[in-house]
Formats: sequence, C-alpha cells, structure tokens
Amino acid sequence: MLLIVALAGCTSTSPDVVQRGDAQRLSSVIDATVLSVRPVTVEGTQSGVGSVAGGVVGGVAGASVGGRREGIIVGVLGAVAGAVAGNALERSTTREEAVEILLQLRNGERRAIVQARGNEVLQPGDAVILVTTGGKSRVTKAPGTR
Repeated sequence: MLLIVALAGCTSTSPDVVQRGDAQRLSSVIDATVLSVRPVTVEGTQSGVGSVAGGVVGGVAGASVGGRREGIIVGVLGAVAGAVAGNALERSTTREEAVEILLQLRNGERRAIVQARGNEVLQPGDAVILVTTGGKSRVTKAPGTR
C-alpha cells in the first residue's frame, strides 16, 4: 500500500513541473488569450498496482487466520477485499484537481487544454503562451504580463 502512495506522488500534470525527458528540449510556443477557465478533476489512474498490492497484503493477512482450511478461505476473501481496497486507494491518491482553459489563438483558432492548477492564476483576457514539448502542452502567462 505504501508503494501505491509513493507511485502516486510521481505523476503530475502541473504546469510548474517539467518531466526530466522534456528538459533541454526545444518547444514550440504559440501566443494566445484566455477565454475561460473552469475547475475540473482529473480522474485517478487504475494501473493495477493498487489491486495487486492490496490483493497480496489481504491474501497474506487472511491466510494467517485460523487453521489451514479457514486460512485458505479467509486468505482468498482477504485477497479480493484487498484488491478492491487497493484499487480504490490508487484511484483516490492519483486524482488531481485541475483547470480546463479555453484559448483564442492569434490566428483565430480556439484550443482547450486541461492542466493541474499551478502557481499562476489564469483569468479571461490574460495574455498567455501555449508551450508544446514532445506532444504535451501547458499554458503559462506571457512574459512581461505576470
């Protein structure tokens, strides 16, 4: 279970966090204006790590109950309950509060992006830049408008 919590802290969609593989890579930058910002929740992941870890912990704990026959039955029930609990824990620890930002590009196109809440507060009318690196994009205030 501790592994699940540790792994959950390793992922982020925050505009303030840059992945190691994106460092020192050339990014494209597009000027835009914020049209709207609304809060959203990014659903947690279900990689299976939580289910497996919970199942193992529940199975081992259950198997130590009573005699051999009871231990097998309780072990199986413990594994199932642990897998369900582990899955729920993984989903809840990887859920992230975010914002959906609707942008108006200088060429008239509109784009929407969802990113975790960062240190900057974006509001309609703000001049921003859309930074794209390796297929991932983030929005930040344009230089000189902070």
